[in-house]
Parts: sequence; C-alpha cells; structure tokens
Amino acid sequence: MSTQQGPGARSRRDRGVFRTKSVEQSIEDTEEPEHALKKSLSALDLTVFGVGVVIGTGIFVLTGKIAKEQAGPAVALSFVVAGVVCALAALCYAEFASTVPVAGSAYTFSYASLGEFPAWIIGWDLVLELALGCAVVAVGWSGYVRSLLDSAGWHLPAALSGTQGGMFGFDLLACILVLVLTAILVLGMKLSSRVTSVIVGIKVTVVLLVVIAGSFFISGQNYRPFLPPTRPHAGESGYAAPLSQLLFGFTPSHFGVMGIFAAAAVVFFAFIGFDIVATAAEETRHPQRDVPRGILGSLAICTFLYVAVSIVVTGMQKYTELSTDAPLADAFKSVGHPFYAGIISFGAAVGLTSVCMILLLGQSRVFFAMSRDGLLPQFFSRVHPTFGTPYRSTVLLGAVVAVVAGFTSINELAELVNIGTLFAFVVVALGVILLRRSRPDLPRSFRTPLVPLVPALSVLASLWLMLNLPAETWLRFAAWMVIGIVVYAMYGRAHSRLGRRIAAEGKTAGGGAGRG
Repeated sequence: MSTQQGPGARSRRDRGVFRTKSVEQSIEDTEEPEHALKKSLSALDLTVFGVGVVIGTGIFVLTGKIAKEQAGPAVALSFVVAGVVCALAALCYAEFASTVPVAGSAYTFSYASLGEFPAWIIGWDLVLELALGCAVVAVGWSGYVRSLLDSAGWHLPAALSGTQGGMFGFDLLACILVLVLTAILVLGMKLSSRVTSVIVGIKVTVVLLVVIAGSFFISGQNYRPFLPPTRPHAGESGYAAPLSQLLFGFTPSHFGVMGIFAAAAVVFFAFIGFDIVATAAEETRHPQRDVPRGILGSLAICTFLYVAVSIVVTGMQKYTELSTDAPLADAFKSVGHPFYAGIISFGAAVGLTSVCMILLLGQSRVFFAMSRDGLLPQFFSRVHPTFGTPYRSTVLLGAVVAVVAGFTSINELAELVNIGTLFAFVVVALGVILLRRSRPDLPRSFRTPLVPLVPALSVLASLWLMLNLPAETWLRFAAWMVIGIVVYAMYGRAHSRLGRRIAAEGKTAGGGAGRG
C-alpha cells in the first residue's frame, strides 16, 4: 500500500503528546503480518453484533420502570428522543469508521484527529467502560440463570452465588460465562459471529413473540392520559445527586413534556453498545461500505424494538400499576398469562450472553490497538497464526473480567459505563470536525451530513446526558483518568511507536543536514 500522504498529514505529527498518527500510517500498520487481523465480517455480521450488544435485559425491565416512574405511556417518545441522540453520534462514528477502518474505534479516531494523549485518554476510558460493562452484564446473566435453575429445583450453594446482601461469595456462573466467551473469541471472529447470530436470533424472536402476543391484550383505556400531568421531583442529595442539580440547582420533573426528556436521559443507556460495531472495522471485508450500514442498521432495529415493547407494556397494564422489577413479565401475569414470564426470563438470559461477548470483543480490540501503537506492551499486539485473532489481549482481559465478575458486586459502578460511552461520543464528534479541517483530501465513502452542525448537536446532547449522571460517578471517572495519565507518563509516552518513528526521522534529517 502507498504511504503517500495528502496536505497537512504531517503538519501536526511532532507536537509532543498531541502528535497525530496519519490515517495512512494507521492503515499501513494493519498490514504488518504479525499484527494483521483476519477480515471475515460482512454488513449483516456487524448489524447482528450491534443488535446483540444493545438488546439486553433493559428491554424487559427498563421500559416499564421508566413508564411508571417518569413518562407514562409517552415513554415510547422517550425512546425516540434517545434514538435520535444516538443517531447523531452514529453518523459521526460511521464517517470515521469508513475513513479509518482500523481496530480501536474512538481510540483510533482520536489518534488521527486529536493527537496521541487524547487518544490514550479515550482508549483508557474505553478499557474501563467495556470491562465493567462486561462484568456487570455477566453478573446479571448469572442472576437470571440462577433464577431459572431455582425454578427447576436446582440450587447453587450461597458461597458460589456471588456477593449478595453484604455476604461475600464467588459468582461461579458469571466467571464461567466470561471464560467460555473468551475461548470463543480466541477461536475466530467468524465463529464469534455465528454464535452471536444464533443468540440474537433467539433473542429477537422472543422479543417479537412478546410484542405480538402482548398486542392482543392492549386496552386503549390504559393509554389515557398518554402524557400524564407534570409532577415535580425533589431530586437526590449530596454526591448521589445529578451534577446538573449540584451545579445549576436544576432538578428534573416527572411526567409532562419535560418528563419525556428526563426519561430519555435514562433510557438512552439502553442503546449503549452500537458504537462497538466500529471496533470490528479492521476485521470487515468491505469496511468503507459495511461498517456504516452495520452501525446505522443496528441502531434502527433496536429503536423499533424498544418503541414496540414500550407501547405494548403500557397498553397491557396501566402505567401506575406496572412493577419496577419485572414489568413486562408481571404485565402478562396481570392478564392471566404467566407462561410468558418464563419466556421473558429465558430471552433475557440468552440476550445477556451476546451482550457480554460483544463487550469483551470491543475491549480486546481497543487494548490490541493501543498495544500495537506501543502505548501498552506490544506483547499483547500479536495475532494468533491460525485464528487471526488478538489472542493474548483477549485472554488477559477475559481472565481479568472473569475475576472481577466472580468476586465483586459492582452494580454501583455500572454508571461508569455510561459516562465512559458518552465521553467517547463527545470525542468522536469533535474528531469529525477536526479531521474535516486538517485532512479534507481524505476519501470518505460515508460523510456525516451538515458538518459541523450534526457533530456539534451530538456533543451538546451527550454533555447534557452526562450532566444528568450522579456527581459520585464523575469523581470515580476522574480518579480513573488520573491513573491513566500516570500510566501514560510513565510508560506510554516513552514506548510510543509514533514517537520513536518521529524521533528517528528527526535524527535522519539532522544527520543529512550535518553531512551537507
């Protein structure tokens, strides 16, 4: 491949920690035999990955919970609003992924547009986000499976059922799940795709079955009023309060028009994960065409399913009577059909399997990209000679996540996943604007419309949702970022392949000048 670079490709490369890695160099690095991932995915595979990671237990729980507490039947509109916010970010991801089809997602995009240090920060953020997300999902999956086993008369010892009610224990099922999925990911992306396709097929079938069956029990009376009157909300106190409340004294209202938007800030997190599709760009046969299709297609499918489920659950049972733990299952019980509750639990357990796998997939690819650039030990950037997967980083991270999921009750840390995702959205949107200005010559098979308006709206929408997160989440996030800065200062900056390449070019140029 040619390494010829267009105007401005080198203009910002030597600016210390803000040196940028050209798009051409990023693509060239993927062709090194020992670092080359196997290309085997199609647009359908990517769409399945997107649906697989987004549709989880939230579709069975979050829809009814938010309808009862914040929006009423208008929760369907909240999902539409959240889908629009995600679509703004998805358009930015689609342009970057088609322009820089390299593993690493927001990390790689940042390296090409913002510089090495911002790229390190976002990569460090993504590693935490995806690791915690995978561990939290594995613990949730374990709970569903234990419930199904209990129903069948099989009971795991309390010591092997995780940390619960203040009692320390080891979550055997969560640990086993992560280790099995790690092995599948090591054996190849195509195998992972096939397993995910089966799981997603089952999951979507269950969701559609619930929607179709539930539609026969809808009562129009339950939709009145569709938009309940506004009810003030006292809000939280201390560090548990949203940052917007501490900074501006703003407390969200429940129900009414503002309730729709307040609920959107919550249901947005049911969409988290579509961006992971971008991490598989390097393993896609035609990334410039298929990655945008995968990102936007999966987002459209998930939005449709969320809206359909929310309409059904609020039509089956009055929103004031919905349960908050298992609203969809209890709605079927309220109309005399408890059989569907078992189907919903089965669908949730199956669904969480694919969520866990794809989060682990995304994390290993970000870690792999960072190690290939030298910001993390390059030992982890080798691919398996037979399977073509980054097996060293996958095994390392799988083992770490398995231990975390097995020994730790981390539900209180789940919101770190949310703030990490939103932070990535902000960085990618800014990166689209900057790369348009610094590299207008780059071929872009997909172009974000109305730049800089759409990226600017994506930044504002993401920041607004971040402000709705508790202040304690911001403090934890800041602590992780400080640790990341220390690691970069002590290791990453000195071992950066880009830094060494620039230094070598400088010595060569200096030697040539001296001889002249």
